[in-house]
Amino acid sequence: MGIPALSILNMKVVETVDEMKRLSRELIEPMGFVPTMGYLHEGHLSLVKRARMENASVVVSIFVNPTQFGPKEDFRTYPRDTQRDLALLEKEKTDVVFMPSEAEIYPDGFNGWVEVSKLTERLEGASRPGHFKGVTTVVAKLFNIVGPTKAYFGQKDAQQAIVINKMVADLNMNLEVVTCPTVREPDGLAMSSRNIYLNPEERQAALVLYQALNLAQTLWSQGEKDAKRIRQQMTGLIQEQPLANIDYVSIADPKTLKELEEVSPPALASLAVRFGKTRLIDNVVLG
Repeated sequence: MGIPALSILNMKVVETVDEMKRLSRELIEPMGFVPTMGYLHEGHLSLVKRARMENASVVVSIFVNPTQFGPKEDFRTYPRDTQRDLALLEKEKTDVVFMPSEAEIYPDGFNGWVEVSKLTERLEGASRPGHFKGVTTVVAKLFNIVGPTKAYFGQKDAQQAIVINKMVADLNMNLEVVTCPTVREPDGLAMSSRNIYLNPEERQAALVLYQALNLAQTLWSQGEKDAKRIRQQMTGLIQEQPLANIDYVSIADPKTLKELEEVSPPALASLAVRFGKTRLIDNVVLG
C-alpha cells in the first residue's frame, strides 16, 4: 500500500513510487521535471521557474541519493531542510513534489545500474570514482517513474548535464534535457547547497573560482588560444589564495571532455577546488 499523497494547498507531496507513477498519468502534458537533492537555493528555483514557464505541469523531486556519494564524502551531513524546500516550491506553483525514501528507490535486492562510459572517466569522474554511476542510475529511475516531457539541469554541474544528455540520447529516452545558466551570488560565487559549509574566511577565499574563470574568459577574448597557458594562469591565480587546494583545472572539449591543446570555441573551462573540507566546482564556456 502506498502512502497517500499529502496536499499543501494545491501542491501534492508524494512519497512512494507507485503513487508518483499514478499521478504522472493524471498530470497535463507537457510535464517539466526538476530533480534535486533538496536544500534549495535560487539556482534550483531558476530551474523550477523555467519548467513552470515551458510546461503545463511541473514535478520536482527531493532525494539525497546515497549512491553518488563516495565513502569519504558528505552524504550523512549533506544539508537538509524539507519544510523550507516545500514552502519554496509551493510559492513557485509546483504541482507535485516527489520525496521518496532510500528504500523506495533502492529496495532490498536492488542491483540494476545505468552507466555512461568515457565521459564519466574525466574531471569529476576521475576525482570521485563511482559518482556518475550513482547519478545516471538514479536519474534514469526518476525519468522512468515521473515520465517527464522535459528535464531541467543547471550549467554549474556541466559534466553532469553532458553525461545525462548522453544517457538520454544513447538509450533513446523520450524526453528533452534542458541545461539552464548558472545562478550566482552578487559577488560571483556559484550558488551551491554546499556553500553553507564555508566559514567566513573560506567563503571569501572561494571567490577565486569565479576570478579564475573570468581570467580564462579574458585571456580567450584577448586572443589566447593555447589551452595549457590558460590553465597555467588560472592555476597560478588560485594558488595565490592560501585556503584553496586545487583538485583540477581544465580546458576541455564540451562534447568529449578531453583536454584541449588549442582552444576552439566552444570550450569548457572548469575547475574543482577545496576550501577546508568543502569541495566546490564551477565552469564557464569559452567562446
